[in-house]
Amino acid sequence: MSTPILEVEGVSKRFGNFVALNNVSARFEAGKLSAIIGPNGAGKSTFFNVVSGAFPPSSGRLKFQGRDITGLAQHEFARTGIAKSFQITNVFKQLSAHENVRVAVQMRHSRWQLYKPRAAMAELSERAHGLLARVGLADHHGRPAADLAHGQQRALEVAMALAAEPALLLMDEPTAGMSPEETKVMMDLIVELSAERSVILVEHKMKLVMGICQRLLVLHHGEFLAEGTPEDIKANDDVRRVYLGQG
Repeated sequence: MSTPILEVEGVSKRFGNFVALNNVSARFEAGKLSAIIGPNGAGKSTFFNVVSGAFPPSSGRLKFQGRDITGLAQHEFARTGIAKSFQITNVFKQLSAHENVRVAVQMRHSRWQLYKPRAAMAELSERAHGLLARVGLADHHGRPAADLAHGQQRALEVAMALAAEPALLLMDEPTAGMSPEETKVMMDLIVELSAERSVILVEHKMKLVMGICQRLLVLHHGEFLAEGTPEDIKANDDVRRVYLGQG
């Protein structure tokens, strides 16, 4: 069996007396599109924050490509090859779309070099143009991020995450607040991206992920409920009871 890209071993997360995650274990295979699902309050966002390095686990271990990354600082997660996009759009709205991505590319390749040769800056700019094209924003490169539609801002954030050249892309409710048309565009983009790298979504809209994901992990009240293919999850009585029955 190949080494999973991400392993979660007995992870718990407590905030004072409140247990947000309780002894959750899961394996995410490389090269697959997976999703963390569950009703509101299931612990999905806490799980996302733990596996992205925003919250250290209270107990348990995280392994990325076989390496123990438990307790690493959040910026170290990015350096190992994990990038993320947030549920709430996190872009520099006063900058243009191109400037947002160029800054992200520059942070990846030249964090502490304030003075760069013009040719090197041109290379960074070209890389930013390529990433904008990758997410369908080539025609909007000069527009301020604040002027982009909500779905376009989410796509811009994805381009910024891709600037880190991640092996694993984590996406927290990527279609939150989107219209049906924007949702379709984003889901198509996610499928395309998953052909190039491992992608894990955090999502509460089960119907959106059932048709595209190869593996699903279901949480309920902060605990592991089920894991498997979409077909496995659809047939699971516990999942049907606590989730599918909610519509």
